[in-house]
Amino acid sequence: MHVIVGAGSVGGAVAMELAAAGEPVTVVTRSGGGPEHPLVTRVAANAGDADALVRIAQGAEVIYNCANPQYFEWPTAWPPMHNAMLRAAKEHGAVLAITAPLYGYGHVDRPMTEDLPLAAKTVKGRVRAQMWLDTLAAGVRAVEVRSSDWIGPSYSLISMALPAMRAGKTVWMPAPVDVPHSYTYTGDAAHTLVALAREPRAWGRAWHTPSPPASTARQLLTRVAELGGLPAPSFRVYPKPLLRAAGVWDKFAKEFVEVRYQHDRPFVVDSSRVTSEFGLTATPLDDAIRAALRHA
Repeated sequence: MHVIVGAGSVGGAVAMELAAAGEPVTVVTRSGGGPEHPLVTRVAANAGDADALVRIAQGAEVIYNCANPQYFEWPTAWPPMHNAMLRAAKEHGAVLAITAPLYGYGHVDRPMTEDLPLAAKTVKGRVRAQMWLDTLAAGVRAVEVRSSDWIGPSYSLISMALPAMRAGKTVWMPAPVDVPHSYTYTGDAAHTLVALAREPRAWGRAWHTPSPPASTARQLLTRVAELGGLPAPSFRVYPKPLLRAAGVWDKFAKEFVEVRYQHDRPFVVDSSRVTSEFGLTATPLDDAIRAALRHA
């Protein structure tokens, strides 16, 4: 039995991959939502309630952390949820498979590999770095799979830009559009989590999800338009001072300013290690885009 905390793009994909393989899954969300499948049980619970999660996870072989709190909630929401998952994994002897971003590395000046130090100085970066350090100190079997910005139907560059693209309007961007940046398909993140949770050789280490070669936001969204039969997009970029000002009343703008450094200069992930050691590869970019468009 597998327990998945979160039912977003990654959590839902993990659930469906496991269920398709004939393995029972329990999906935990506040609302009790999640994908529908005979082998998927959906449970409404607060993942930060350790006692509740320990009860739900009884008999679990793997606990997947696929939760996705809002940016502004990270400092307060992540610690109780992560500690609850650590406790449940420890009490039941389950593997903890963690979905993670690349924020823990902080500012980088070269392609990111898994041996980079967790040197983030941002609030969100420190939160994520501490989660992994706490995991290593907890003595549980665990693996962390780190991904860059999503190629997916929600919480992604594509989902943000599509409404304007479909309306034939200018896409307003919160960061420069011509800087190389890695993008990761949510389906590849889910598949990598499932694969590495089964691999004792992967435990105790962090891995990068296989990702296609870096592209710019302009290149990615232009290809989205081509594959989606949409007009070629035009772009305008919000100046950073305007984003800072908007942060007074817009929570996303306020939090995005902190991580805009990832888009102001090259932000490129090297995922070659997971390919060389486990043979995992990225879904071709066009296939990933088509999958995102089908559900966006």
